[in-house]
Amino acid sequence: MLPWIKLDQAVVPGGGGALQLMQRGTEFSIMAGSNGLMNSRLSGSEEALATLSAERIGMRKSPKVLIGGLGMGFTLRAALSSFPADSRIIVAELVPEIIAWARGPLAFLHGTSLEDPRVSLYEGDVGAAITTGKPYDAILLDVDNGPEGLSRPSNDRLYTAAGIANAKLALVPGGHLAVWSSGPDRKFTTRLKQSGMAVEEITVRANGKRTGPRHMIWMATRR
Repeated sequence: MLPWIKLDQAVVPGGGGALQLMQRGTEFSIMAGSNGLMNSRLSGSEEALATLSAERIGMRKSPKVLIGGLGMGFTLRAALSSFPADSRIIVAELVPEIIAWARGPLAFLHGTSLEDPRVSLYEGDVGAAITTGKPYDAILLDVDNGPEGLSRPSNDRLYTAAGIANAKLALVPGGHLAVWSSGPDRKFTTRLKQSGMAVEEITVRANGKRTGPRHMIWMATRR
């Protein structure tokens, strides 16, 4: 088996430790220590975050969408394919190196998505983007590893009752918060329901097929 080779490293702002961009043959991974945060061969659940959200947007005119976390670009590319053509999509990414990787060694995954005229890049914390850029028709969070984060302790505040309340206030009536996670989290589900939003829990496969790890997506709609 081919060994993993470290291509680059990034320090996550706010005391979040280090991320490594790793390569093994044609496979790429972004890792926090020994934990894989994302992998170029497993895009299905990140794509589902966008496609499931787009289904709920329907043909709403000029929807404004915030994507928290650029990652390997799977959610953004799916959003560009799935949301209405007049959508405005803001991508918030905290780690400068992830943006650089998107335009460097991972450019083959991102394609021209960051140059699409519908897309604007917010280089900073998604929590700030939620507050300053509102209102949104949809907020899609693919930050860290979900409610049980690995790379940055301050990401946890996005998933607290206060963080959920901030997201709810940033949504238009009928808008929704979509959250990706590597697995279920009953406490987070409870907090979402306590916010007064209508909540769906959707299990998706990491590779988009019938096999592979199961990931979780929550859809919480502001009534």
